[in-house]
Amino acid sequence: MQWRRWGRQVVEIEADAVRNVSNYIDDQFEAACAAIIACKGKVIVMGMGKSGHIGNKIAATLASTGTPAFFVHPGEASHGDLGMLSKQDIVITISNSGEAHEILTLMPVIKRMGLPIIAMTGKPNSTLAELAQHHLCIAVGEEACPLGLAPTSSTTATLVMGDALAVALLQARDFTANDFALSHPGGALGRRLLLKVADIMHRGERLPIVNEQVTVSEALLEISAKGLGMTAVVDNSGVLTGLFTDGDLRRVLDARVDIHQTTIGTVMTQKPITIDCNLLAAQALKLMEDNNINGLISVDGDGCPAGALNMMDMLKAGVL
Repeated sequence: MQWRRWGRQVVEIEADAVRNVSNYIDDQFEAACAAIIACKGKVIVMGMGKSGHIGNKIAATLASTGTPAFFVHPGEASHGDLGMLSKQDIVITISNSGEAHEILTLMPVIKRMGLPIIAMTGKPNSTLAELAQHHLCIAVGEEACPLGLAPTSSTTATLVMGDALAVALLQARDFTANDFALSHPGGALGRRLLLKVADIMHRGERLPIVNEQVTVSEALLEISAKGLGMTAVVDNSGVLTGLFTDGDLRRVLDARVDIHQTTIGTVMTQKPITIDCNLLAAQALKLMEDNNINGLISVDGDGCPAGALNMMDMLKAGVL
């Protein structure tokens, strides 16, 4: 069988279709973007069959990048869902042929409501293209299906045009990574962009902390009790003076130090790396990775320990 050759043919045909989409980023594209920016309501995306699946994804991409949008199935719209549209909305209709009956049936009502229409079709002279105020061409030279029947290249081109539209609008709105995170709070990306050190650090009774005058053995009890593999070390004023970790313990044992007589202040790591609790947890992770350390202490404005976190906290929070 010629599986590889057939597969590569599909990739090459669709790659050509995608490259050709750039030719359609023209005055009509600019006008469509401007119309969406001016819209006071939502973007309503419609499409039947495979175009509907692509339209659903385009609506989701628009919504997650700062342009309120949702998908309305044309078949359901004829039976009540058209009530989802308001007079402040704008409609994007998707049909490769530009003759999708289910969408054309809705045009009189959409026109009567006075909603601007952006048509995405492969035929600029189609009925749907002529009814629209703006037309985004998605024509392709050929479908990747050797029968020329299954929507393949055309749906890929449509998806790319939708992405071009969404990203152009994103940039026009000065949409930021933080804005993106606000619409993705449950995902790993959202956690990386929203979670702060203060949200996941151990504080209060869970914060490992000892005075610099205690013995190493006493400090080990605090490390074991709090379970972070480290403890903050402070002076009599409560100001952070050092950090003692499992790694420091190994060095102490290798040096055959008497842990029952030696004070922690003489073997601790002085001037440890600290972090502001208002910084992102992702920044704390980078700081640990860059310095090859497994934990951090956060200090307050007076230099006193306010919290502590380690790599396991990052893992549990979904930042790592």
